[in-house]
Amino acid sequence: MKKLFATFTVVAMLAFSSVAVAQEPEAAPAAEAAVEQVDQSAPVEEVAAPAAEEEAGGLVALHKTLKTKFIEGGAGFMALTLITLVFGLALCIERIMYLSLSKTNTKVLLAKIEEALNTKGIDAALEVCRETRGPVASIFYQGLSRYNEGIDVVEKTVASYGGVQLGLLEKNLSWITLFIAIAPSLGFLGTIIGMIEAFDKIQQVGDISATVVAGGIKVALLTTLLGLIIAVILQLFYNYILSLIEGLVNEMEDSSISLLDIVVAYDKKQK
Repeated sequence: MKKLFATFTVVAMLAFSSVAVAQEPEAAPAAEAAVEQVDQSAPVEEVAAPAAEEEAGGLVALHKTLKTKFIEGGAGFMALTLITLVFGLALCIERIMYLSLSKTNTKVLLAKIEEALNTKGIDAALEVCRETRGPVASIFYQGLSRYNEGIDVVEKTVASYGGVQLGLLEKNLSWITLFIAIAPSLGFLGTIIGMIEAFDKIQQVGDISATVVAGGIKVALLTTLLGLIIAVILQLFYNYILSLIEGLVNEMEDSSISLLDIVVAYDKKQK
């Protein structure tokens, strides 16, 4: 048995060595091809490096241009206009996060409530609502908690608390609209200030020339431009927030009707 095992080992070693020797000539051209590919890719890397440097240089130039225009527009006034963007974006991000976390899979929630009602009763359904996050679950909880007072009371409670949840969804929207209005207003105010400076220079010099009024007009145009850009950005976020609220409200109304149907069916079974 040992001799047979040794014979198999020797044969396997010879076969492996023969395969390795046979693959060596094939491996050589593959290695040469790999070297050629590396050599061919070298110019690409050399071309890519200047391209990256050029792109970085473009970003630096853009940053310098924006910084220059910011200073030319009046650093203090431009900074005041940018503050509206900072506060407006902060409120928009807060609303988007809140509304995103307020979304609930109403179909799953309704199925759990219906199963809990049919198996364990109102207390189990209330527990399901308590463990679920979102305004829809809160509305359901308030409605089911008044079940002992009658179906009509449940319906009125759901409608009333739906208005409360709508107010929570629309929280801080008035502040966002305020910043949308303030940003271009500050820009127009900068326009007026710039024009006043231009006329002051004309009065001092006693002559109208492009060089005299150019500085004031530039301030006017830059502040107005910044204010309008900020207003457009905030308006886009505001409309997106409104679309989220509209979707949640539709979901709340539709699921509330389904909840009432489930409660009515459960009440008939109890009677």
